Amino acid sequence: MKDINRYIDAREADIYNMPINERIDWLLNLGKKHSETYCAPDAYLSRKRYSAKHPTMIIALKCMDGRIHIPYATKTPMGIVKPFRNIGGMFNLGWPYLGEVLSNTVNNAIESSQRVLILITYHYSKGDNHRGCAGFNYDCESAKKHVFEIKKQVEHIFGSNHQTVYPLICGFETDEDAIILHEDEKKVLNLAECEDSSNEFLFYKLKSMYPDMPDRILKDLMPLAKGNIEHIQEVRKSHRNLALDSVHREWIICVGRGFDFLHVPNIALIIGPYSPDLGGPISKAVGIIKSNMSKGMIPDDGFFLLASAPYSEIGADRARAELKSRFLSQYVTDVIKKDYPEMMSLLNKKTAVLNWHTRNLEMID
Repeated sequence: MKDINRYIDAREADIYNMPINERIDWLLNLGKKHSETYCAPDAYLSRKRYSAKHPTMIIALKCMDGRIHIPYATKTPMGIVKPFRNIGGMFNLGWPYLGEVLSNTVNNAIESSQRVLILITYHYSKGDNHRGCAGFNYDCESAKKHVFEIKKQVEHIFGSNHQTVYPLICGFETDEDAIILHEDEKKVLNLAECEDSSNEFLFYKLKSMYPDMPDRILKDLMPLAKGNIEHIQEVRKSHRNLALDSVHREWIICVGRGFDFLHVPNIALIIGPYSPDLGGPISKAVGIIKSNMSKGMIPDDGFFLLASAPYSEIGADRARAELKSRFLSQYVTDVIKKDYPEMMSLLNKKTAVLNWHTRNLEMID
């Protein structure tokens, strides 16, 4: 995947200065391009070939930040890593809906004789603290503490012998897209410090880091580590302009699931439908967008709400997804009316369902 695909010509198109209707068209076209790329014969065959060779299901719990693009940073085909995204990467497996979705995902894998690797991620910037995670107020230690708590929750649900479900703590350093693997809070492997990406080196390092990791999972983790080492080297040669990536210009609120296409930095605030208290994150997101307008970071002619729910089958499953998406859209609207009534005149919104097989966003309202 070329670097241009990560940013989708956001700067060349100068989307931040477009009228709101043109920005919305740009966003929906971004989703359409993603679906077309995902459905292309080469992409489909690449996924099938990769899954046949590396059958472990990989799940990533991660922040909404568009820079945390694990397939891109590991050179993994789209659709292999199954993301769960939320503000700050904040999760609690006691949340009823999150626990249900995660358990169903894991059980489906086990019924197909797959093991499961769960990447529990936090992120930071080594060059500037304020390019880190705003969800944790740029406090990396708090983010680390949180992900280790999630790991304990995963072990509580799926067991601590790690032979079927393996929870893995991963830092993500956004300046170089470097992955930092944790065995515990002190024993770490920073892939940015690795020059050798050979299978022999990686097998030795990972086996010494995770002696309890089943060989099947370890062998399926190796391509991610190898891809990341190679990617980091490419990033260093590209002399990435970090200043452009750190400017917060969010003008989109995405609520629900199905936003894999959104990996443009700092344009959207993605709120997963997992927490039983959605009102707080929604209100915070609207406040950020209002602040961006007042600072002149984005035009003050409007902002966009996109609600989405995925479906796998036509009929009842799709119909239920429609109801979910409409509910989420109305819920956000009600929060805005209550907390930021002055923003209602600037609200533009669309409601969609996502075809999970094609990754196509289908507008319903």
